Amino acid sequence: MSHKPTVLFVCVHNAGRSQMAAGYLQHLAGDRIEVMSSGSAPKDQINPVAAEVMLEEGIDIRHNEPKILTDEQVQASDVVITMGCGDACKFYPGKRYEDWQLDDPAGQDAPAVRIIRDDIRARIEALIAELLD
Repeated sequence: MSHKPTVLFVCVHNAGRSQMAAGYLQHLAGDRIEVMSSGSAPKDQINPVAAEVMLEEGIDIRHNEPKILTDEQVQASDVVITMGCGDACKFYPGKRYEDWQLDDPAGQDAPAVRIIRDDIRARIEALIAELLD
C-alpha cells in the first residue's frame, strides 16, 4: 500500500488525551502513519501531568502546542478519533470515525492520568495493528 494512513486525534482542549494518543502513535508507528491532533477549544498549553506521565514512557510531548481543529485536517485524515468533543467534530462522508470514551486528565493526579495513558496505549497498539495490517 503506497498510501500512508493519516490519523487525526481530536479532543476539546488538545492538551491531554489527544496529545498523549498522538505521542504514542508517532512513537510506536514511526513514519509509517501520519499523525495529527487538534481541539475544538484548545488550551494554551499541554496538561503538565499528561506530559509528565508520557515522559515516563520515553515520549516527550512537553513542547507540543494545542491546535485548533480545522476542516482541512479532517478532510486530510483517513481515521478521525474523537475523545469527548461531541458535536464540535464535523463529520465528512467516507471518513472512518471512532469515539474513544476516555476520562479527561484535566485536574487529575499522576496515578489517575497513568490509567488513562495506559488505556490510550492499548488502543493505539490495536489501531496500528489494524492500519498496518
